Amino acid sequence: MNKQSGAVSLFVVVFFMLLVTVVTVSFLRLMLTDQQQATSSDLSQSAYDSAQAGVEDAKRALLKYRKDCLSSPGACAGYATSLTTSECNAALNGISGTGAVGPNGSTDEIMVQQSLTGNDVSLDQAYTCVTIKLDTDDYIGNVSANQSQLVPLISVGAFDRVRIEWFSKEDVTSSGSTAAVSLSPVSASGQPLYTQGNWPLNRPPLMRAQLMQFAQTFKVDSFDAVSGTQSNGASMFLYPTSQSGIPERIMTDYDQRKTGPTDNPNPKDALTTPTAVSCVTSLTAGGYACSAVLVVPPAIGSINTADRTAFLRLMPFYNATHFRVTLWNGPVNLANPSVKFKDVQPAVDSTGRANDLFRRIQSRVDLFDTSFPYPDATIDLTGNFCKDFAITDTQYIPGVSACSP
Repeated sequence: MNKQSGAVSLFVVVFFMLLVTVVTVSFLRLMLTDQQQATSSDLSQSAYDSAQAGVEDAKRALLKYRKDCLSSPGACAGYATSLTTSECNAALNGISGTGAVGPNGSTDEIMVQQSLTGNDVSLDQAYTCVTIKLDTDDYIGNVSANQSQLVPLISVGAFDRVRIEWFSKEDVTSSGSTAAVSLSPVSASGQPLYTQGNWPLNRPPLMRAQLMQFAQTFKVDSFDAVSGTQSNGASMFLYPTSQSGIPERIMTDYDQRKTGPTDNPNPKDALTTPTAVSCVTSLTAGGYACSAVLVVPPAIGSINTADRTAFLRLMPFYNATHFRVTLWNGPVNLANPSVKFKDVQPAVDSTGRANDLFRRIQSRVDLFDTSFPYPDATIDLTGNFCKDFAITDTQYIPGVSACSP
């Protein structure tokens, strides 16, 4: 009996030791897994930061390109060819110090350094490949509610149509599995306007699209004039609805700057309601909920559709939105490729490295002409505005009473 009792105790001890061993090994495995995940996460962030460093150097190259083009317009095409080469980091020559040597003695990658004189090999961070594309198929961005974004319509070739798409899956507050979009049905009495708080949360915003353009011969008062089919401006309010799609709209026919049948700029009857735009009710497949194709009139005094300097001002009301703008010459369809933007929003492709982990990012850079800053608004305010004076063509008339906004 004593021998049998001792055997039972031995088995208990063995099984207990096995249990302790399994728990210890499992705990160590969890610790090692967590450590590996933390290391990988840290390296991933470092590689991302390295790629961002490449984007920042690309911005410097783009600024230098803009400066060189302004000082030597005749050589601008040559600068553009050098900048948009497909060879990794070649566009950054003379900009970011491509003489930095990597840990393997190669100059193909550019080390991320804390100073120009040092070579921080211990960080083992670099961006391996940066390329720049000046001409892009579209202009993309996002804008807050009741704020505006000015898009220069500078193209590689002539264009006569602009397609505006807005409200992506990123703008849906509770996407879930269906990415449902709230829309308003078409009303026979016009599209209803709401107070800010009553606009549905997941409804695409009411989008204001404002065209401003001029030809080589230009007068300030021509912004409020229409000459046949030519016009220098138009303003449309695009209202998201569930109606069937309309192929395109002529901007001068839907211009809402006028207040009566005889008022400039358009002699047609006044439009009293926003323009209904077809939108989808689900963004599960991606893309944008709303899309509108606007036919852009020739500028007053222009010889052809290429003879224009044009800007598109987008302003969403009620909700924030992501948007996409594309240019077309002729109908918008798969058989007719879009017209590229030229030097408006270059695309930067950058790959960063940290040790043996790589991250690749693609960014857009707004390449606005710094010699001509575009004004967002003359007066932009959220409260009341009090004007206690008047100006005519010949005189200034001061106010006669105290102004209480």
